[in-house]
Amino acid sequence: MKKLITVLLAASAAIAGVASAQSAPPYAPLTTDIQARTPYSAYVQDARGVIARNPFGLCWRTGYWTPADAVPGCDAPLCVEPEKLENGKCVAPPPVAAPAPAPAPAPVAAPVPTSEKVSYSADAFFDFDKAILKPAGKASLDELSAKLGDMNLEVIIAVGHTDSIGTDAYNQKLSIRRAEAVKAYLKGKGIEETRIYTEGKGESQPKADNKTAEGRAQNRRVEIEVVGTRTVNK
Repeated sequence: MKKLITVLLAASAAIAGVASAQSAPPYAPLTTDIQARTPYSAYVQDARGVIARNPFGLCWRTGYWTPADAVPGCDAPLCVEPEKLENGKCVAPPPVAAPAPAPAPAPVAAPVPTSEKVSYSADAFFDFDKAILKPAGKASLDELSAKLGDMNLEVIIAVGHTDSIGTDAYNQKLSIRRAEAVKAYLKGKGIEETRIYTEGKGESQPKADNKTAEGRAQNRRVEIEVVGTRTVNK
């Protein structure tokens, strides 16, 4: 009887050695079927290919089992994706580096406004011994005013002239009245009065020959010079 007990104990010890395995997490719980490898497996398995386990969750190994035959859940841990089994351990893949943000586009330099000098000139003509603008003179001033819309006006200079008929003193006063007539007209077009300067030259600066009627008509005039700046983007 004692001999039989000794044999049973020895058999149990041998079986326990063959069937040793981990059953605690991360190894498979008892309720989980562990599939044997195919076509060969170093574990005892049933007809379904499921590895046999004892009541303690230990997988039954065959006598030719080696560590190379370890199956996850029996003698190797069960790894949860994305972990991978490497050298008997679950190893998480290295973190994927976030792609470097795309470089911000180079800022586009805003146009730098600059100023450029602008000047316009025009002539307004008058009848003999008159300081009243003729229709053609008004049209010339209208055209000049339209050009001032995009201009930073600095000054308008109106210089009056006469022909040679009459005394110097009289013609000097007449030339000033003609320049003032131009100033009054431009003021009526919305131009600041303080921007308009007037001057009279009398008969001292003819632009044509006073010996002919045509020349004298050209000399009865007001020369208008406009000076200012315009802002441009470069």
